[in-house]
Amino acid sequence: MTEWFERWFGEEYLYVYLHRDAEEAERLVALLAARGWFAADERVLDLACGGGRHAEALRRRGARVTGLDLSVLLLNTARRRGGCCYVRGDMRSLPFADGAFDVVVNLFTSFGYFARDGEHQRVLRAVTRVLRRGGRFVLDYLNAPALRAGLVPRDEHAFGDTVVVQERSISPDGRFVQKSIHLSDDSRTFTERVRLYERGELERMEREVGLHPVEALGDYDGAAHDARSPRLIMMAEKR
Repeated sequence: MTEWFERWFGEEYLYVYLHRDAEEAERLVALLAARGWFAADERVLDLACGGGRHAEALRRRGARVTGLDLSVLLLNTARRRGGCCYVRGDMRSLPFADGAFDVVVNLFTSFGYFARDGEHQRVLRAVTRVLRRGGRFVLDYLNAPALRAGLVPRDEHAFGDTVVVQERSISPDGRFVQKSIHLSDDSRTFTERVRLYERGELERMEREVGLHPVEALGDYDGAAHDARSPRLIMMAEKR
């Protein structure tokens, strides 16, 4: 059975998220640099790199960047940017040597896509394996309490001649946020589904695989994290 993320991350994804641009990526990467979460000349894995906008921002700040993604189309988009090494692969089973990276980043809510918690734990184990001792894992994730409190059930936007309608809901068991994306030009519908992990749950999962949570921020300006924050940006170290 084809997973939702195997269908969605193509041309339509780039179209719908056109507003998520290089300027936004630079803002986040500048924050990570300012906090010392990565440094020039470090080996950085951009896990689920998409079209490469964060990888390119990291490269411009001197990091030696490898991007990994499952989507062939998004990888081709990233390769057209140039400057970084891009690899196709599954984040649950990373095709890299033990200790290959100083830093692994997973940005713009590119975690929580699988149906079972055990699959997300596999991702964290893989991350831990490819980090050197003392290496850092940076997770930029949705903030579950704020999302639940402020969920917008429906919105629509026009992109040229296409109207994009997005409908959002929390799953009946309360564990996932689900989004249906309808494109008016040819009546296609796509789905997104992300696990609603709380900060405490993620920190527990990290500790179970040998990652030590160090710091959490709540937005791209570096504010402290709390229940009302728009984001959950976490850094953990392999010890």
